[in-house]
Amino acid sequence: MRFQGRVVVVTGGASGQGEATCRLFAAEGAQVVVADWNADGAARVARDIGGAPFAVDVAKESEVAAMIDFACTRFGRLDVLFNNAGVGHSATGQFRMASIVDTPEDAWDSIIAINLKGQAMGCKHAIPRMVAGGGGAIINNASIMAIAGVPGADAYTAAKGGVVALTRVLAVDWGAKGVRVNCICPGTIATPMVGNLIEDPEARQRLGESTPMKRIGDSDEIARVAVFLASSDASYINGAIIPVDGGWSAL
Repeated sequence: MRFQGRVVVVTGGASGQGEATCRLFAAEGAQVVVADWNADGAARVARDIGGAPFAVDVAKESEVAAMIDFACTRFGRLDVLFNNAGVGHSATGQFRMASIVDTPEDAWDSIIAINLKGQAMGCKHAIPRMVAGGGGAIINNASIMAIAGVPGADAYTAAKGGVVALTRVLAVDWGAKGVRVNCICPGTIATPMVGNLIEDPEARQRLGESTPMKRIGDSDEIARVAVFLASSDASYINGAIIPVDGGWSAL
């Protein structure tokens, strides 16, 4: 129960890595705001864990600000923000490879707005509340593509690379004020975003075989890292960029 009496906001909390993290924080005693643009999904997860749902489009600063206000008004404080919400390269949110020459401007704008701006706005509005409360922890969710050269998915890679850089500068800016900012870089994780890539058993096996551990990851493995980084067990970890990829980036 490391988070008894603590308040946590998780974006993209209705499915995948976000849902798994909401459930683990709640199991550790936290009051969890399950934030997602899928209002029904957020309500379902919140109902299961005794949390509070909040419908949000993280590409809109006004909605992100309202999300942080909601958490502080509802529970009286804010201790942890997991900036997890993100989309792949298509309007459905699923991942699709595409080079920059094949990426329409509106797709580029949407991916940058959700995957990078959304996290920046979360930090912008969470940090003052955390400083006022004596400190806190922010975990940004990037991608292994942010630190390794993978052909294609150029807009996605650019956005996630921005998340890594944002994490570093915020850690430097706010560490002395008690706000730790760290970043997770997942490899291939079995989530709805990559469902189209792993639904074929042979394709799933090929992706798994590309890692030293010979399998793809699951959402719980990301959740455990996020919860650790938010906990007092990670009290001297700040500005870290942590691959969670089965060793793929070590190849």
